[in-house]
Amino acid sequence: MSNPLVQAFFVGRAVAEVINERLEVAVTDALSDLGKFDAEAREQMRQFTQEVLERANRAAEAANSGQSTPGGSYSSSEPVDLQATIDELRAEIALLRNELQRHRSNSV
Repeated sequence: MSNPLVQAFFVGRAVAEVINERLEVAVTDALSDLGKFDAEAREQMRQFTQEVLERANRAAEAANSGQSTPGGSYSSSEPVDLQATIDELRAEIALLRNELQRHRSNSV
């Protein structure tokens, strides 16, 4: 390799090969991480949805067991405080909004 032009060619080629290999590893790792993140986000969303549905079903069952007829009034002897019920529902809605907002910000 006495010719500097030939030596420069082989050095340039070796540099290109090393850069190409490192870039390939970096892209592969990035795609792998993206795939893992997507799978975890989907699993968390599935668990969240399942928990919400379970709670909704339990609440519906509790409400149905406390009613004499569908759409009727409660059969318990205690009067229902509508304002307290509304306040509780608003608090639950606020919590759900916070959870959704936190989930959306984590998935972005």
